[in-house]
Amino acid sequence: MATNTQNSSRLKRFFIGAPIATSEDSHQRLSKKVALPVFASDAISSTAYATQEILIVFLSLAAVGTAAYSRLVPISLMVIGLLVIVVFSYRQTIFAYPTGGGSYVVSRENLGKYPSLVAGGSMLTDYILTVAVSVSGGVAAIISAFSHLAPYRVHMAVGFVLLITLANLRGLKESGSLFAPPTYLYIICLFGLIIYGLFRVFVQDLGPIPHTEPFENELLSGTNSVTLFFFLKAFSSGAVALTGVEAVADGVPAFKKSESKNASRVLIWMAAILGSSFFGLSVLAQHIKPLADEEGEISQTVLAQMAEHVYGGRNIFFFITQFATFGILILAANTAYADFPRLSSIIAKDNYMPRQFMNRGDRLVFSNGVIFLGLAAISLIVVFSGQVTLLIPLYAVGVFTGFTLSQTGMAVRNYKLKDSGWIFKTIVSGFGATTTAFVAGIVVVVKFTDGAWIPAAVIPTLVLSFNAVNRHYTRVRSYLQPTDGYVAPFRTHTVVVLVGSVNQGVLKAVRYAESLRPDRLLALSVIENSDDRQRLQEQWDKFGLSIELDTIVSEYRDLTEPILNRINQIDDLDSDDLITVIIPEFVTSIRSQWLHNQSALAIKARLLFRPNTVVTSVPIVIP
Repeated sequence: MATNTQNSSRLKRFFIGAPIATSEDSHQRLSKKVALPVFASDAISSTAYATQEILIVFLSLAAVGTAAYSRLVPISLMVIGLLVIVVFSYRQTIFAYPTGGGSYVVSRENLGKYPSLVAGGSMLTDYILTVAVSVSGGVAAIISAFSHLAPYRVHMAVGFVLLITLANLRGLKESGSLFAPPTYLYIICLFGLIIYGLFRVFVQDLGPIPHTEPFENELLSGTNSVTLFFFLKAFSSGAVALTGVEAVADGVPAFKKSESKNASRVLIWMAAILGSSFFGLSVLAQHIKPLADEEGEISQTVLAQMAEHVYGGRNIFFFITQFATFGILILAANTAYADFPRLSSIIAKDNYMPRQFMNRGDRLVFSNGVIFLGLAAISLIVVFSGQVTLLIPLYAVGVFTGFTLSQTGMAVRNYKLKDSGWIFKTIVSGFGATTTAFVAGIVVVVKFTDGAWIPAAVIPTLVLSFNAVNRHYTRVRSYLQPTDGYVAPFRTHTVVVLVGSVNQGVLKAVRYAESLRPDRLLALSVIENSDDRQRLQEQWDKFGLSIELDTIVSEYRDLTEPILNRINQIDDLDSDDLITVIIPEFVTSIRSQWLHNQSALAIKARLLFRPNTVVTSVPIVIP
């Protein structure tokens, strides 16, 4: 058994790494250069699909033809304006709440219990979707370059989620260092594409992308005007570019000192990169007119079409751009892995989530949160077949709900404290809250049938779950809290040793039971007939066992129920009885343990919920 344990430990060390002492926590924090890819990759990576989602609305649904492209720049400017407001508000949050927690903590401190639970549920939902959307988007980028991989979309996505989960179990600093190069490569490729593409458009008169006739006739021949409904729907789709903006405020404790100052700088860097690249891509797309459709008949993403057209074909620059896009989208999920476990630990500390989410693993990460996030994201990928367009409507509801509550909380805080510049800060946060609430409402209304109803239902369900968990912990705490002068009662102690046959395990269990010096000691055995009783009694006498042997005949070969009934009868003899049940249990290697009857496990499971009962296993380790 010891060998098995050692092998298991070596395997864990190989995949997860050596344990890190708690005292080393400060050395595991992130510098600004590493923190940018860890916390900003989600927001920056949204540029790879935000423009595409706008075009999908216009081209596939509105049938407005080439007029769709003229709406790209106005919508991008609206999204950038919203980005500026949200970033300003979260910058306040970083300095006001350096312990992290973002929207949840801001709402808890300023708006009360239920708004904070809604914020917490919204952000947890958002982080799960971040992993699903980012990884699915990354796989789509690879399929755009290698279309023969399309049948393996889900398999690839699940594999990448497992890989990222494993990397994060090794620690935040290690995963951040691993994921930094692809993020910076994507930023270079993205701005290279924009700058070179605009140069070719305005200097070399690069024309629109030539499309195959069926798609061009279907998607570009429309002449309808853009209705307000579809304009708002396109705006809500483009607004997914803001997803991930809150990540920096949620993870302030992960930064090196001074935490708030470093986090604020990373937030500004992220906003500058996101805003400028999103606007640049919109201008470029307006001129070269890539196509996008909801059914996925066009195998290439919008970004891949633009790269191929700008670079003049599928050359080295095209493939570098695609691999960089794939890299950041896959690794953008790391933002969620940095924040979901930390936020869930804060909510768990407030007794609204299971306490297991508070536990740190060997590598100083909240391992249970990391594992739960990975499994939840895999479930979404499988259910929605790894399709980004199907996941996007689920994405925005939680994001903008969190934005709204966070900015409302900051507005309330500024009004209460009335610090320097509080009027301006309150107005900006209040305006931002109103705007993001409006966007959240748009998403729910215009994309309700597309899947937005799912988070609209899931978030309230999470709030109810949070309350249920909290009620449980409150009840347990109230029950266990001793009153003044409480003295633990003295109880009559009865020890019952469960016996199948007389062997070394039973003899050791009997000797252990005698050492407890109980008020009453007996052995209990379940048999099938009187012959079994006689054989057991002969063995009992042979080894000179003097304790009482009680046998129960079970004609239906049931083991647990007769034992429970006899223990209940014994317990009825004394009103203050405390019963200890001792179970001799054989333990072999992992390879052969399954060959043995697991009756001990079944008995322990039944006795676990019986009051005033102690269950003790006496293990007999067989090498």
